[in-house]
Order: sequence, then C-alpha cells, then structure tokens
Amino acid sequence: MWATGEAYEPYVGRWSRLVADRFVRETAAPGGGRWLDVGCGTGAVTRAVLDLARPAAVVGVDPSRGYVDYARRHIVDRRARFVLADATRLPFPDATASVAVSGLVLNFVPDPARAAAELARVVVPGGRVGVYVWDYGQGGMEAIRAFWDAAVALDGEARTRDEGTRFPLCAPGPLGELLAGAGLEDVEVEEIRVPTAFADFDDYWTPFLGGQGPAPAYLSQLPGEHRAELRERLRAALPRAADGSIPLHARAWAARARRRAD
Repeated sequence: MWATGEAYEPYVGRWSRLVADRFVRETAAPGGGRWLDVGCGTGAVTRAVLDLARPAAVVGVDPSRGYVDYARRHIVDRRARFVLADATRLPFPDATASVAVSGLVLNFVPDPARAAAELARVVVPGGRVGVYVWDYGQGGMEAIRAFWDAAVALDGEARTRDEGTRFPLCAPGPLGELLAGAGLEDVEVEEIRVPTAFADFDDYWTPFLGGQGPAPAYLSQLPGEHRAELRERLRAALPRAADGSIPLHARAWAARARRRAD
C-alpha cells in the first residue's frame, strides 16, 4: 500500500508538507539538536526540520524501501540520512535524539503504543516527542471523507475499509493518551488545519488511481463499472468554486510531550 513516492506525492504528499511546516515551527525545539523522523515517508517532515529547525542532524526512518529511496533522491542535505526500519523496533540506542517525531504514520502502525514507547526511549531526558495524524474520524480530512461517504453509499462493505472507522487514534483524546501512556509528560494536543484546494475534478480524482493508501487500494479492486459510478457520484457531490476548483480543507491533530528529566 505504501511503496511509491511518485504516486504518494500528488495524493497526500502535497498536503502533508503544509502540515509538516506548521508542526515543526510549533515544536519550537532549540537549534543544533539531533532529530529523528519516524515513518519519514517521502521526507516531508525531514525537509521541514532541515529548513526550519536548524538541526545538527536528522535521521529519517521508514519500513518502505520505495519511500526511503525517494527521500534519498530528493533530499541531499548532508545533515540528513535515511534508514530502513520499523517504528516499533528503532535501531538506535537509548537517549540519542534531542527530538523524535512521527507525522501521519501512527494510524498505520499495528502497535502504536509500542511505537510511542520507542519514540520516548530514543530521546534524551528532557527531550521532545511530537506526533500528528490526519483527522479521518471527524471529517477533518475532507478529500478522503468525501471519497468514503460516496463509496459507502454505493457499497456498504466499504465501511470496513474507511479510515474513519478503522483508526480511533485520530482524535485529540486518544492521541494525547498515547503519549501519556508512553511515560511522557507535559502532553499538549492541538489542531493543524490547512487548505487542500484542487484545481479541478481531475486533480482530485487522478491521485486516487495511484494505489497509495486505503482509499486508492480499495478503488483499485473495484470493477470498472463500479469505479465509474463512484467517480461520477463524487463529481456531483464535491463543492465547486466559480473557476471550477474544489475548495477543501484538511485537519490534523498534533500531540507533543517531553521525556521526564532524570
């Protein structure tokens, strides 16, 4: 499902960069630190850290070789490197990062509590941990919410594939509790809302054909006639501006905390 950076970028990557910039700015970590970006994907958070946080070094970690290769090709800053690894088994000693972050990943980790514990483990005492996820459950990720609403209207079984149903973590309470449960303190949760305007319907629809993520994976399995019916239902349901663009928004929930000082 998560393998091709070139397909991910037009689907969600272009919006994840907007959130990453806001998230890194508001994390407000001192310059010169060592950052760990867990579930780095195509490198949105790593790029934001390099551009905005004045780090000494950033290590991006992802289990997808395709995404790691993409990040290596597109981020050539000498302060950054990328490694293949799982969020629940980070290949780093205890207390080696100043800041550990994870963007748009924890919903897709089979054991998010274990991943949060790993984030807490690798930061130094007093170090910062930050995570954020799309709000699938409360309609905050409007582009994907519209897709599943249309899909479920045509096929009730699609409800079991809907991120809003599958991912209870994507709300303020559960996200904050995740970090507190990892033994972190001073937990804060905030909303990050960004515009996701599509130039036209093709700009909205075509990225769903790339196979990256639950909605595109579901779409790829539909018969051609069913797929066409879903496309036309979406075409009729989405809002349109006078110039034909589709003005939507996306909301992420971000949580930040601190490892207890020794």
